[in-house]
Amino acid sequence: MTEQTEQTEQTEQTAETAETEQAEERQALVSPPPPDVLPAAPAVPEGTPLVPAKAGKDRRVLRAVLRWTAVAVVFAAVGTAAAYGITRQERTDLPGLATESDGRWNYPEIVRPPLPSGSPAPFAEANKAAAHHADLRALVLPAPEGAKADKALRGEDGWLATKDFLAEFASKEDRKAAGQVLTDHGLRHVAARGWTTQDGTHTRIYLLRFGTAAVADELFATELIHYDSPTYAVRGAEEFDRDEDFPEKTEFAHVTRSPYAETKPYGAEQVRQAYLSAGDTVALIVQSRKGTAEAVPFQQTVVLQSQLLS
Repeated sequence: MTEQTEQTEQTEQTAETAETEQAEERQALVSPPPPDVLPAAPAVPEGTPLVPAKAGKDRRVLRAVLRWTAVAVVFAAVGTAAAYGITRQERTDLPGLATESDGRWNYPEIVRPPLPSGSPAPFAEANKAAAHHADLRALVLPAPEGAKADKALRGEDGWLATKDFLAEFASKEDRKAAGQVLTDHGLRHVAARGWTTQDGTHTRIYLLRFGTAAVADELFATELIHYDSPTYAVRGAEEFDRDEDFPEKTEFAHVTRSPYAETKPYGAEQVRQAYLSAGDTVALIVQSRKGTAEAVPFQQTVVLQSQLLS
């Protein structure tokens, strides 16, 4: 075999190798392996430099860069699609957004209060008691724009006395029974807020904190509610039915709710109320209005308070 023939064969082999590597690189761009089956990085022997020397930057490094670039492009496309999906949602699908015609209130910007340094979120795996370490007073939903504050619910330094919470219930017997139940379950704090909007709707929100989520859940499920009615009647109403009009998409993880609406015939005003259970906290939300208590602002208030506790 002549020297010229050997050089010709070497040239052809080099060309075939280059074409194969280029084909692999194109395939990596158009068909990147899915993220969950990407090959694991090879073990690095002890003492191997984390940054390779310049001489090691061969085609294998180039192919790896191209492959990861392709994966990044895929994730960017998915993120763009998710953002587009949010912008395309109807305003009524997102809690708290006001529209011109559905009767929702305009709330200020609602932000969860910060956690104390080193404290886990209420439903983090490390938080076995599902405790809300944030200030309970800061977890009460703020009043909507233009509402008049209910001074009676301000309490002392933001904490409401238990007797003032119990005053929400109509009969002396219910107040006594509910008070004993709260004592038996180790009630720790009550935070509250109330307001009246321009249409005459009077809203009261109470947050009750207990030692653990297990205690709060037991109180909620066995003492405060029945499926079709609350255990203790609030002021201004006697008969309630479960309110089944809440859309399922407004439910939040870790928050259980039981909403009720006063049934006809009611008196001068109608009352709506809802109990929430979220970790170590139980909430009672009450709305009343002369004539009819509208469903939309009640649902909005319940959903936003649930969101703060979730």
